[in-house]
Amino acid sequence: MTSTAPKTLQGKDADQQPASRQQRLRRFGYAPRAVIGLRERLVPPYTRPSERLWPVFGIPPAVVNPLLRTAAWGGPLLVALVAGVLRFWNLGSPKAVIFDETYYAKDAWALINQGYEGSWPKDIDKSILRDPSSVPIPTDPGYVVHPPVGKWVIGIGEQLFGFTPFGWRFMVAVLGTLSVLMLCRIGRRLFRSTFLGCLAGALLAVDGLHFVMSRTALLDLVLMFFVLAAFGALVVDRDWARRRLAAALPVDEDGVLRPDATVAETLRLGWRPWRLTAGLMLGLAAGTKWNGLYVMAAFGLLTVLWDVGARRTAGAVQPYRAVLKKDLVPAFVSTVPVAIATYIASWTGWIVTDRGYFRDWAGTAGKGGSFTWLPDWLRSLWHYETEVYQFHVNLTSGHTYQSNPWSWIVLGRPVSYYYESPSAGVGGCPSDAADKCASEVLALGTPLLWWAACFAIAYILWRWLFRRDWRAGAIACGIAAGWVPWFFYQERTIFLFYAVVFVPFLCLAVAMMLGAILGPPGSDERRRAIGAIGAGVLVLLIIWNFIYFHPLYTGTPIPVEDWRNRMWLDTWV
Repeated sequence: MTSTAPKTLQGKDADQQPASRQQRLRRFGYAPRAVIGLRERLVPPYTRPSERLWPVFGIPPAVVNPLLRTAAWGGPLLVALVAGVLRFWNLGSPKAVIFDETYYAKDAWALINQGYEGSWPKDIDKSILRDPSSVPIPTDPGYVVHPPVGKWVIGIGEQLFGFTPFGWRFMVAVLGTLSVLMLCRIGRRLFRSTFLGCLAGALLAVDGLHFVMSRTALLDLVLMFFVLAAFGALVVDRDWARRRLAAALPVDEDGVLRPDATVAETLRLGWRPWRLTAGLMLGLAAGTKWNGLYVMAAFGLLTVLWDVGARRTAGAVQPYRAVLKKDLVPAFVSTVPVAIATYIASWTGWIVTDRGYFRDWAGTAGKGGSFTWLPDWLRSLWHYETEVYQFHVNLTSGHTYQSNPWSWIVLGRPVSYYYESPSAGVGGCPSDAADKCASEVLALGTPLLWWAACFAIAYILWRWLFRRDWRAGAIACGIAAGWVPWFFYQERTIFLFYAVVFVPFLCLAVAMMLGAILGPPGSDERRRAIGAIGAGVLVLLIIWNFIYFHPLYTGTPIPVEDWRNRMWLDTWV
């Protein structure tokens, strides 16, 4: 007896056959993962926009490749140009010594002129603003609690443009602009996408906290610049090391790169200039503020884990042992000693003079002891550093604008750097204002960007933990290095503007999340269109949000009612 069921199926047309599981999933945007070769896993290629994009803009095929090559630098430079115009426009306003500029602007002026910080008289700020040339630099040493690198940077601007608000803010604005350029290039290398790299840089350009800190002579923006530069150098070093591994691995008769345990475990990667550059940048970061030391530890661990991943991908059976034998000592030598030497060198002005605070301690109060064989300047410097450490850990006096690090990511308590309330028709206040105006410089991140970053952090943690995405792990490391250490000092007087150090990594996280919203490579047009609308709306809202709060970032006088409308949270007042 013959079954009729098979005959029925065989008689159906091919179009009537049941769809496979993958075919059914494709209707919902699923695309099977492409098999990635070893060379592409070691050194991924940069993505190219869809070929369907160019006809939409009327770009002929012959122009596409030169355009893409130009965009690699042209796009980041354009974003940086916009950021620079925003930051330098009316940089000398407000013409005032705002917030902690009262310390760093004056210390920088003394440092650049005599090699050490002086003890300035109280209430000298008004005299400086009125006629800086009439204010003598004090020769008596001043007790300062931060290393000198950031003040050297600020002092360069003062040397170029004078002891004025524009002069002491100039170099900080330069570094703020350059950090946008750097983030574009770092994001491009990290995501292998010029578009996502420029998007990350554009988000940084319109972040309110970064913007305010780029226009204020404080140390934290300088610290952020060196931290970001160190991260960028390590990302370049990662690519450089993986290219060396790829070049040493064997190729089969079909030209396909093959893993090799012997090569992966025994190859010495040799001279790594970008890692030395990272050590230099980390030394400059620690020489600006001591929390750069936490970043050094985090980035040191990160780069060693990158070496483990590279050797495992290349075929190492015991990648940790291979890194321990071949990479760990060179990694340490090229970062930590370089950073220490850079830090000590930053004190040269204090070392070569004999008037700095505690400069003669070893020859007076510090005579005797177990370390008299060390140079007096080194013993005096060590004593100075221990005194400064005690100051920092015991700094618990209250402040109106202090905040807990738990609240930073949601902008719980921003810091007001400057506030004036001019009357109608006075000091830029519109003459038709019904009441007084408010002129404020508020160190507040762009709210929609930061609140989107809350979701982006959750996304990158998921990508790192469950997808083993090294890019997400690198971004998470940058955020953690700048944020987590402050949780150990919650009793200390700390402020939200310290968070500017990890703002670039928040922008990278948001850019990565927006890339996921846009859709993975190979998505169909419908998926891409929906993703582009969603991502585009979010970016436009962030830009609008920056424009809306721009008066609060620049001290522009606005009617008090308009100012109140911008106080979205009670804790912002």
